[in-house]
Amino acid sequence: MNQIVSALQDIYKEPLSDGEQRKIVFWVDKDEEFIEEIGQLALDGVRVLTLSENNQFYMKYLLEEEDPTSSYMIYTNLELSSEDNWLTDTVLYSKTFFADRISLILSELQIDPTLRAVIKKYEKFFNNKERFRKFQAFGIEAYSEETIELAIMSVLCNVKTTEFEAVLKAILMDTLEDNDNKYLSQLDKFFDIHVFWTYVANYYGYERKTKTLKTLFIHLAVTAFSHSVNEKYLTDVKDFIAVRNKANSLVFIDHWMHHKTDYEVFDDYAEMVEQEIQLSNILQSVPIDEFKQAETFSYIDRAVIIYIANSLLEKLEDYEEYTKLIKLRRAKHFYEKYTHIYDALYYTVKMQEFHKEYNQGIPSGQAIDIYEAYYKKYQVMDTYYRKFYVAYDEESNHELLLKLKGLVEYLYTNWYMGELSTNWSQAVKAEMTEQWSLPGVLSQQRFYSSIVAPHISKGERVFVIISDAMRYEVGLELAERLNAETMGTCDAQTMLSVIPSVTKLGMASLLPHKTIDFDASGRVLVNGKDSSGLDNRKAIIETAVEDSIAIHYQDIRDMNKAGRRETFKGKKLIYIYHDTIDAMGDKASTEIYTFTAVETALNQLYDLVKIILDDLSGTNVYITADHGFLYQRESLEESDKIEQEQMDKLEVKRRYILSKEKRDVPGQMAINLSSVIKNELELTAYVPNGTIRNRMQGTGVNFVHGGASLQEIVVPLLSFKNKRAGQKGVQAISKVDVKLTSTTRRITNSIFNLNFFQTEKVEEKMNPRTVVIYMADTEGNILSNEETIIGDRPFDNPAERTFKLQFVMKSIPYDRNKTYYLMIKDTETGVITEKVPFTINLGIVSDFDF
Repeated sequence: MNQIVSALQDIYKEPLSDGEQRKIVFWVDKDEEFIEEIGQLALDGVRVLTLSENNQFYMKYLLEEEDPTSSYMIYTNLELSSEDNWLTDTVLYSKTFFADRISLILSELQIDPTLRAVIKKYEKFFNNKERFRKFQAFGIEAYSEETIELAIMSVLCNVKTTEFEAVLKAILMDTLEDNDNKYLSQLDKFFDIHVFWTYVANYYGYERKTKTLKTLFIHLAVTAFSHSVNEKYLTDVKDFIAVRNKANSLVFIDHWMHHKTDYEVFDDYAEMVEQEIQLSNILQSVPIDEFKQAETFSYIDRAVIIYIANSLLEKLEDYEEYTKLIKLRRAKHFYEKYTHIYDALYYTVKMQEFHKEYNQGIPSGQAIDIYEAYYKKYQVMDTYYRKFYVAYDEESNHELLLKLKGLVEYLYTNWYMGELSTNWSQAVKAEMTEQWSLPGVLSQQRFYSSIVAPHISKGERVFVIISDAMRYEVGLELAERLNAETMGTCDAQTMLSVIPSVTKLGMASLLPHKTIDFDASGRVLVNGKDSSGLDNRKAIIETAVEDSIAIHYQDIRDMNKAGRRETFKGKKLIYIYHDTIDAMGDKASTEIYTFTAVETALNQLYDLVKIILDDLSGTNVYITADHGFLYQRESLEESDKIEQEQMDKLEVKRRYILSKEKRDVPGQMAINLSSVIKNELELTAYVPNGTIRNRMQGTGVNFVHGGASLQEIVVPLLSFKNKRAGQKGVQAISKVDVKLTSTTRRITNSIFNLNFFQTEKVEEKMNPRTVVIYMADTEGNILSNEETIIGDRPFDNPAERTFKLQFVMKSIPYDRNKTYYLMIKDTETGVITEKVPFTINLGIVSDFDF
């Protein structure tokens, strides 16, 4: 009462406003909480009276006629705004005062007294300072029963917005066990659980006699799924499909699934639903075209994968369809979970396509023709095989991949390598045993004199990177990446490696030299000096160019920028040795990781080039290899090995024999080394036909080199020329754009299609862009599902760079006079690349929007 008296006195002390002669205050106490105290209430200079049903006319007469000058405090429990009130006009120019808790809440929050019953209903909620503070913090401008209830639920569920979608998601995120759900418990204590379920029914069409969070989630997920699959296939789960407001379920599930962290809980729940509704049984009778766009459940991806794998195993040749399916699924939620399996499938499809293209066989011919066909066309099979196993090794226990592996091994080892190596061996025997060279092809021994020396003679600085066992197809992948991701240009050509294609001879041939030869113990001599090891090679390079250095890749990697600049200061010729592939492949215990090592090597070499550009200001960079390699994953058959001939041998390895004897040896090609080395010992290299290995003791037979197969002797020579921004003719690196091409800017249906266009094709310096697209309001609230476009199409034809997407709007009221926006957002940077204004006029939101 002291607080009330103080508050009332403050009102009476306020200065009179214009035209006001005294203060009249109506104290409304609807619940008569202070009726006993009113008789003792005393206020200085104020008359205190009580207004009842029976004295309204008298009170009117008193205030307006009998005593128009005294200040009054009129206490009442009546509804002053009722039409029957005699004192309505007096109330309007007076003050109204409330002292009960509900009235104080209404007053403090500036809620219209007509909503008193709503606040009264949830009085228990407001009986807590922290909950009251959070409710007030929402700053609701226009109160209604719905905005009050949504705000209460938001506070109880600890969400930052008064959207019911956020409330429901918070509840479901906690647990689907009703009795254990902390937010459901809060709603039960301080709200009205039945009102909550009414909201669920109104927003998401969930209406069941027995309501549970688990069946609610199934309802939401299945309803979202039904958007992408004709309901005639979903009769077994029709009880879980909403009859009205289906769009809200789709948008709810879509937003949750695409949340950057909360998706993990969604994924677990979705897996539960798959099992509950036996989705695998449902999809057995559904054509793949019916569900290929769906993404609610991970089993959809499994079904797509099974479909493609079975089609491949059954030799159905619709390879273009399989590729399109895999690319379509990349933009779907669960793709990442199956990315390695999809990759393995993709490269199996590409190998099958290659096989179909050459179904008449890989043609035989002259050596130069086969060599050119290999580096221009055939080498993609080596890449596909390698990429298949990179993916396979991530999921090697997967039964489906084990079946694909058999198919891949047949295509690569039996068919491709069998045919190609047979034809090549015949050509080598016919043309290259006396003179190891090819017309128009740079021999590895001429690398320094033809490529490096001209730069040195002009006083230019040259970086030479030699990656041990980087075969041609690997170098080609590196060149593509350097062209795409740096401002420089990278040209790829080939060199014919020395024979035998081994490190000690390949590395020697890349050094500045007058002569190369083997000594009697098998060492390789450059200008008569031992060329093995970094120190010996460094000495040979320094003899040719005084200001030079030879160094290991690891040593450069471990330096900081200042250390690098100091190390290479004044150096004109820099040889950098990199050994990630050979180090892994050449050991029996680790050869199985050869292809993983290739992936690591590609990243390391890219980083090394960046170091040369950024830290050392290098402009002329050459990247090459000492030799390539043969590798197959399957164990070799006994027929893949050949017994060694009895002869006087200088050196014997899996893929070659060095001997002073010269004669025909069955199953071997005898190559005169006089065109490769000085050959004072008059050595002949005996190289097994095709991909055959010499039978030897010990393991480590799958990864080999030393022979004359194309995979061993076609080595890459990448010429990288750095360019800087602003230089003439320099093309900056940029991403393709994705633009809306539909001309309509008005949405009249909650489901609608829009067309988009990838404005440029992906090529050198023009990189892919991935965007997410959705509708939003002016505050940025997402109002539709989110769709992803991966803009990585390399086609010249604009028609092949178009995308058609379907959007579904939430079933909520839209203001036809407001502006809404189609947002296109780059997923890598988070930057909005396009914001297109739209008007939305859905009329009555249809319950039949699917």
